[in-house]
Amino acid sequence: MSAVVTKQTLIGEMLQMDIGIANVLMMAGMHCVGCPASQMESLEEACYVHGMNPDMVLEQINKYLAEK
Repeated sequence: MSAVVTKQTLIGEMLQMDIGIANVLMMAGMHCVGCPASQMESLEEACYVHGMNPDMVLEQINKYLAEK
């Protein structure tokens, strides 16, 4: 069974699940994945801080995980 990310999943938890998610986030325009503060933000919080649609980013992450 592959991992599934939700909008409430913390950035740090996602990166522990699969470090490749960092590439998905950076391709979406979220270049702060290495920032210590981002590790404790949920995907939804991080998207809003960066003016991004959390549903679109979530879809890209779960597509990446499903295709592994």
